[in-house]
Amino acid sequence: MLSRIAYFISVLLMCYTSFVFYPRYKQQATEAAIAWDVSGYYWYLPSIFIYKDLEHQSFKDSILKKYTFSGTDFQQGMQLENGNYVMKYSSGMAIMFLPFFTIANLVAVPLGYPKDGFSMPYQLGIQLGGFLISVLGLWYLRKLLLNFYSDKAVAISLVLLVFGSNYLNYSAIDCGMSHCWLFTIYVFILLNTHYFYQSFKIKYAVRIGFLVGLATLTRPTDIISCLIPLLWGMESISLTAIKERIALVIKQFKGLLLAGMSAALVISIQLIYWKHVSGHWLVYSYGDQSFSWKHPHAFLYSFNYRCGWLVYAPMLILAIIGFIPFLKSGKNKVAIIAFCLLNYYIVSAWDIWWYGGRAMVQSYPAFMFPMTMLVSVALDRKFFLWLITPVALLFIYFNVWITWHYHKGDLYDSESMSKHYFWRVVGRWSAPRSTIVLRDHTDLFEEHPRDLHLIYQTDFKNDTGSGYRTETGGARYFLLNKETQESPFYHFAFSGDNAKWIRVQAEFHCGNKEWDVWKMAQFVVRLVDKNKPGKGIVKENMIRIYRVLNDGEKKNISLDMKLPQQHYDSVSISFWNSGSDKELAIDSLKAWDFSK
Repeated sequence: MLSRIAYFISVLLMCYTSFVFYPRYKQQATEAAIAWDVSGYYWYLPSIFIYKDLEHQSFKDSILKKYTFSGTDFQQGMQLENGNYVMKYSSGMAIMFLPFFTIANLVAVPLGYPKDGFSMPYQLGIQLGGFLISVLGLWYLRKLLLNFYSDKAVAISLVLLVFGSNYLNYSAIDCGMSHCWLFTIYVFILLNTHYFYQSFKIKYAVRIGFLVGLATLTRPTDIISCLIPLLWGMESISLTAIKERIALVIKQFKGLLLAGMSAALVISIQLIYWKHVSGHWLVYSYGDQSFSWKHPHAFLYSFNYRCGWLVYAPMLILAIIGFIPFLKSGKNKVAIIAFCLLNYYIVSAWDIWWYGGRAMVQSYPAFMFPMTMLVSVALDRKFFLWLITPVALLFIYFNVWITWHYHKGDLYDSESMSKHYFWRVVGRWSAPRSTIVLRDHTDLFEEHPRDLHLIYQTDFKNDTGSGYRTETGGARYFLLNKETQESPFYHFAFSGDNAKWIRVQAEFHCGNKEWDVWKMAQFVVRLVDKNKPGKGIVKENMIRIYRVLNDGEKKNISLDMKLPQQHYDSVSISFWNSGSDKELAIDSLKAWDFSK
């Protein structure tokens, strides 16, 4: 069968990606398999089984200092008024991690590793567990889709999913994250729902309830997974269809009741934990992170160049197009469409919308229905097949490119991608170093200017105030550091007559490089109209200095700005340390204008 061949080819790619291309279990610090969010999911297990300290977390500081997988702050939980700590993430992932943790815990000491919950065997256990659950989910997704589509259509869809979407990354590299685990849970919810509606056997109802409970325990918003079994089989939302569904629910009330009890039993694990550590049955552990239900960030979430879902997983555009034929002739339309729409609404309503398209991965089993429907239509209509094939191949190339640069390349930066930078580097395996400034502003002059005219310069010799330092020999410079976070503004008159560009340059001397993008010192140039209300800013360009400056380096750095048509009469230059405690010395500030 073609779908079986496609499955094994896909698994081979996943295997290579997970254990050869980027074996995350071999990485250190924030790149380790157990890092950032994964460490938060996982933290329950060492707390309970190794340190016997679920409430006070007295071991946390030593572990964070030793492994540095999420900085030195305890981001895995928060302290309550009673002094206890509550985990940020619910316990579903910890329960699913448990078998792999247990094996690692048994072999750690015999293999010569510390039995501390975070050494190599534990890292490998979580990586291997996520990979195996992904392989399992993909196999049963194939079985699910074969109930509705041809073998050839399913084969192509599996290849498009694995080779052409961010599922590859979250099933093979970042598989400690919850998304591939939830992907497999949704496959089983869909498959057991299909079996239940064929036979109405109680065992399938109980399985569905357990799976919905586990999905909710893993990610509380995934309680919407219950829509799938409740709406399965409905092909419209007409009054007749609704009446028939109510009648079916009444008829199958026993199965529904047992499913609900099964789900409640699983979800109660979290309620009991909250009650134990806080004294309350319900705890909101996400602090000030919340949802904007009235104004979801739908466009930003999908199309923002920093992390937009459909920008970095464009293969799913085909699934969205597939809803057109799916709406006409697909099966179980109401359940699939209602779930996909509600899930997208919830995901995009999260105020931390820039966490990216990863939150959509678990819903891909549902999206595979319209995706495979589109493939089926293409196979029946050769013209459409010739039209869609090059698009799909382009998306596969893009997915390979972005997966590479996300982990090994240097052209993708999830913290500060911009439209101009994206279109300058997309699909390329290397780019001139100068293009990095497009992450901060839109102007890039790559040629050598031939008619530079010096219009301003200062070496700070006559400047006074905090932040200025004088070296032996009389040289004077300005020092940004923890105490002095910003410089004065350096102004000069400028109207831009007969010029098209302005170039501002300063000499920077770096001690230790600041790696946190949001704390990097900024070199800011503004064109100002003094008669304009407010600050009078006509245009502003900025570059984060440490993007192009390394440890111990002394370097002249230039910032170019294309002059706008609007009126302006002066230039304002400043430097800002943006919260960093790193020291940065600045000297010899100059500006030129030029026309080409």
